[in-house]
Amino acid sequence: MTDTAKGIQQPIIELQNVSIGYDDEDVLSNLYFSLLQGSFTFVSGKSGAGKTTLLNMLYLIKKPYKGTLTVFGQNINFSNRHNLSLLRQRIGVVFQDFRLLEHLSVYDNIALPLRVRGMSEKEIYRRVVELLKWIEMYKSIYRPCNTLSGGEKQRVAIARAVINRPDILFADEPTGSIDPEMADKLMRLFVELNKVGTTVVIATHSTQLTANYNYQRIDLSNGSAKLYPALKHV
Repeated sequence: MTDTAKGIQQPIIELQNVSIGYDDEDVLSNLYFSLLQGSFTFVSGKSGAGKTTLLNMLYLIKKPYKGTLTVFGQNINFSNRHNLSLLRQRIGVVFQDFRLLEHLSVYDNIALPLRVRGMSEKEIYRRVVELLKWIEMYKSIYRPCNTLSGGEKQRVAIARAVINRPDILFADEPTGSIDPEMADKLMRLFVELNKVGTTVVIATHSTQLTANYNYQRIDLSNGSAKLYPALKHV
């Protein structure tokens, strides 16, 4: 009987002796940790600790130069461009700089991942409208993204990342440009997505955010990473 058949959770991401850097200089070194399928994890650390670098590697933008990174059971070191592209289709990403298609409307930006999948326009419209109402941007559905404020762009970027109901969601400082009330609402969206099986990884420097939501945490410091489990309630 396999581990899966026994009901044992399998790692969806696993790092073994992984190092990554730029211009022959390490940013993160000798990383050993794994994230289980369906887990919720914060990545914390001071500015410059390597949070964005770690996420760049985990969502398959950059390969480690040392060690083994396994995502969805596949060794990324030996994956070609085509295989990486297929894996990325199972991943949602909220970038810190949004990376929206500024000339397109709010609707078209959020609909894009569903159109890539070949979903019908009727179903795309239903899903996009439902999500826009949740993030309180339905009235802006056809506004070009280059007319939005930073906080509005942040909400659209999050909606685009979650609309496809990805297997893994990475978010880099997703609440950094919005007010506390909307930040809480978007965090509840991440929590609900996690409850239906999405593995969620959020990079944040906000100690208040990690304190308000009791999930496991990867702390980055001095080029290394340590995984802390969620606190158990007595």
